[in-house]
Amino acid sequence: MALRRCLSRDGWTVEEATDGRVALEKLIPATGARPHFDLIICDLRMPGCSGAELHERLKAERPELLRRLIVATGDTVSDEAADFVRRTACPVLQKPFELSELRALVHRVVEGA
Repeated sequence: MALRRCLSRDGWTVEEATDGRVALEKLIPATGARPHFDLIICDLRMPGCSGAELHERLKAERPELLRRLIVATGDTVSDEAADFVRRTACPVLQKPFELSELRALVHRVVEGA
């Protein structure tokens, strides 16, 4: 995945999830300590659990992670996506994007978290 390669080259340790449900299991484990993440990038449209659903679960169970969340989307046309983009305080990365844009946003979010 291009994001993984880009962020790994920049020195980040990257964990991937195959879908939104797996991401939630990593972010909100059923047992044990809650892991620390410097940054979370999720797509608005994911199988298993959408980015909006992930956002709502984090808001309810791990609100401290919302300031570390970047939502990526190529869909700002549908009413559902446009509504989410309007109401979220999280940065939204519009697809397609340049890797330089991603890097700048990553640094801005990590420095502000």
